[in-house]
Amino acid sequence: MVFSSLVFIFVFLPINLLLYFSAKKEGTRNWILIVFSLLFYAYGEPVWCILLIFSTTVDFRLGQLIEKYRGNWQSKFYLCMSVTVNLSLLGFFKYWNFLVDNMDLLTATNLPYHGFLLPIGISFYTFQTLSYSIDVYRGDVKAQKQYSKFLLFVSLFHQLVAGPIVRYKDICEEIENRVINKDKFSYGVKRFIQGLAKKVILANFAGNTVKLMFGNSIDQITVVGAWFATAMFAFQIYFDFSGYSDMAIGLGRMFGFTYKENFNYPYIAVSVTDFWRRWHISLGSFFRDYVYIPLGGNKKNLYRNLIVVWFLTGLWHGASWNFVLWGIFFAGWLIIEKLFLLKVLQQMPRIISHIYLIIVVLIGWVLFYFVDVNQAIQVLRVMFLFEHTALVDMKTIIYMRNNSMLFIIASICSTPLLKNLYQGTIRRRISEIGYEYGHLLDALIVGIVLVVTTALLIGETYNPFLYFRF
Repeated sequence: MVFSSLVFIFVFLPINLLLYFSAKKEGTRNWILIVFSLLFYAYGEPVWCILLIFSTTVDFRLGQLIEKYRGNWQSKFYLCMSVTVNLSLLGFFKYWNFLVDNMDLLTATNLPYHGFLLPIGISFYTFQTLSYSIDVYRGDVKAQKQYSKFLLFVSLFHQLVAGPIVRYKDICEEIENRVINKDKFSYGVKRFIQGLAKKVILANFAGNTVKLMFGNSIDQITVVGAWFATAMFAFQIYFDFSGYSDMAIGLGRMFGFTYKENFNYPYIAVSVTDFWRRWHISLGSFFRDYVYIPLGGNKKNLYRNLIVVWFLTGLWHGASWNFVLWGIFFAGWLIIEKLFLLKVLQQMPRIISHIYLIIVVLIGWVLFYFVDVNQAIQVLRVMFLFEHTALVDMKTIIYMRNNSMLFIIASICSTPLLKNLYQGTIRRRISEIGYEYGHLLDALIVGIVLVVTTALLIGETYNPFLYFRF
């Protein structure tokens, strides 16, 4: 089940909200959320609920043992057990077949494939439970004493299958006691509808264009077509993932949970360093706090640490060499910026720095999009005039003309311009007439967007969330 589906919007969520707010006791509400979260997860592959519950049970018990023996060698032993179990599960289901392929190439060992589909969300909930065990070991949080509350933390359907990566220490107080009022619930609804619009109106249409342009033989793609298709993929993946994060944050707020922001307008960045402070913030902060800083951070072996972190970041996204190459590509640019380029960029006009960033990011998205590295290299050669191909043709012109309005709207929505215009001017002036009029305007816009997205979802055949793959 996905958030941007009619079943979720008009059946699953309303029933969940009705039962949740009908319950008076916090414990009953917790169990309602747990049951609905497991139903949500089981909608696609029920068998993987077993793996989720197993991982939860192991980390719940190990967290208690880590706290019980804190300061002694046993605590570190149980932490290592948690890390080993979690990474072993992730490694087996996500990376075993990738390892087999590469071992066969090197040694012809003919190891067997496991034959399982990747459990949805395993990359996200593995990192969540890992962060819990590490934070308990460090003394940043107390180990949870009630199994049901820990299961609630891991299984919350708002962020279970595609993030953002929520740390236990950020919501532990809300697990114990949540305060929900009209303003919080209203904000949650608006944020959910905002994410829904990003996904259905922008990401899906951009994705259709990408599929048409890159789905055909890339031997026929033109220089301008390659750049345009890559730009549309940049919009697709941004509005897809940031839209999902918006919906997760909105859903969390409806039920009394406050999740941290996961995106901060990354396409207005002026350097690669700036971009990665704005994109998938929860993943970046995870690697910073649990890998980069423990390795030495900026103080010791800086460049080695960056390479390790970005190798792992690439590998986290998928068991394929194109993702590793994508990670190393950005590690290289981050190192170059730390060596000298950041100082150069700071002395340049902002528009020049921004153009540089966009070019680098688009190159990166080519590496990210094509699992076949040879195809990625071929497209990059076309983009930079190393292939004998047409600059532009009639098909490219038609694609660009048909998607020109989408391109303009997506470009504007990639900046805070509309948000600032609405909140800083339109809504503020209407609220000055009367406080209730501002809320009426919000409700009107939410209603219109919901009607539009519902109409688009009826009969929609292309509606995947890209990050479900990871």
